[in-house]
Amino acid sequence: MSPANLYQRYGHVLRQFIKFGLVGGAGVVVNMIVAIAMNKANGGTVNAQQVLFAIPGTSYNFRFTSLVWIVAFLIANVFNFQLNRSWTFRGTAKAPWFHEFWPFLLVGSVAALIGLFVKIAFTNPTSPIYLPEPWFHENAGLRSREYWSQLLTIVVTMPINFLVNKLWTFRHVRRRHAERIDEAVSG
Repeated sequence: MSPANLYQRYGHVLRQFIKFGLVGGAGVVVNMIVAIAMNKANGGTVNAQQVLFAIPGTSYNFRFTSLVWIVAFLIANVFNFQLNRSWTFRGTAKAPWFHEFWPFLLVGSVAALIGLFVKIAFTNPTSPIYLPEPWFHENAGLRSREYWSQLLTIVVTMPINFLVNKLWTFRHVRRRHAERIDEAVSG
């Protein structure tokens, strides 16, 4: 199969991937703005490992860095969903907003849960993927382990989000909604 035939056959998927990547890039900016704002409000990234509460029944703690990851994810997820819905995957009939949002949030939440463990590994000194000093530290913003771990974790989880959202949220959910409408009209 020639490159022209491949592009003709799969060009729309490539365009969607590029759009999804652009939306994702904008979502990264939103995510990082939230992370920076939350860390600044908490006295800087030097306080990112502050324990917020002990996780009952374990020797683990819920730290401020985890709260930052969760809040930034939720805000960026709503932003990304709306932009992907109205731009990236606009070519097909849409299901109602919440019918598409809940699967998108579920997919994002699974990726975010995986990402939470990746981020913790980047910031935990006992981890094999810990972001080491002297390059990464909490004394300067651009070299902040907290910000780099946030950014790198987003990059790691983005392909999961694209594939599952393309195949499930914006294809299967919409197709199922269209079939329900067809059944209601013809039935």
